[in-house]
Amino acid sequence: MSLRNVIEVLEAAYPPARAESWDAVGLVCGDPAQEVRRVLFAVDPVAAVAEEALEWRADLIVTHHPLYLRGTTSVAATTPKGRLIHTLIKNDISLYTAHTNADVANPGVSDALARAVGLVGDLVPLQPFPDDPWRGLGRIGELPSAMTLGDFAAQVSKGLPRTSWGIRVAGDPDRPVTRVAVSGGAGDSLLGTAKAAEVDVFLTADLRHHPASEFVESGGPALIDAAHWATEWPWLDSAASILHSSGVTVETRVSATVTDAWTKGY
Repeated sequence: MSLRNVIEVLEAAYPPARAESWDAVGLVCGDPAQEVRRVLFAVDPVAAVAEEALEWRADLIVTHHPLYLRGTTSVAATTPKGRLIHTLIKNDISLYTAHTNADVANPGVSDALARAVGLVGDLVPLQPFPDDPWRGLGRIGELPSAMTLGDFAAQVSKGLPRTSWGIRVAGDPDRPVTRVAVSGGAGDSLLGTAKAAEVDVFLTADLRHHPASEFVESGGPALIDAAHWATEWPWLDSAASILHSSGVTVETRVSATVTDAWTKGY
């Protein structure tokens, strides 16, 4: 199976045209004619993931986050990103990124997050595209039955991979919740959308103090704030399964290496 064939399947599921204009998605390094036998899926293109790829003898790394989001004029091995590029090229390992185009896909990052924390039934975008109501940012879904916010938070903690600081909750722990909105990655921009959707709780990442405080004070849904890496990690298995379901004959592996920026809580 060539790298070109693998990319065709990935881009059918995650069209690059759906990425934000500021994003940097697609093939970062690698020869499209290269043969691919093993594909490693990870959230971040960092040294620890490259080491895992080397050890497992992967031919391709597919990450959610871009390596050079803001562009660069050099890939010299004098910086961490430059050293990573050198490591990959020297060892014939390609790097491909699906970022905001995977966020808005159907299924995408938030679908995987929703299933990981126990939402059932049909999922609909929290902020759908005007031209496609089944694609867009975030997802809204239902719990099988009502439970308290505290119980749901415990369920979220079990459903997501463990990080140094776990999850944070804003709201009455005894509040009943049934209708839930989720958004993988940073979700500050969707706070108003979640409130307008009349959900009981909004699960996302990277919430800041003032917007979260004002949101709760204004009577919005309860909030659950998880680690950015943890909310996007469930997507990796979904992306790997797309290759298999499309008949791509490669071996896949989901990286369990925790690449969250925060390494210790006290």
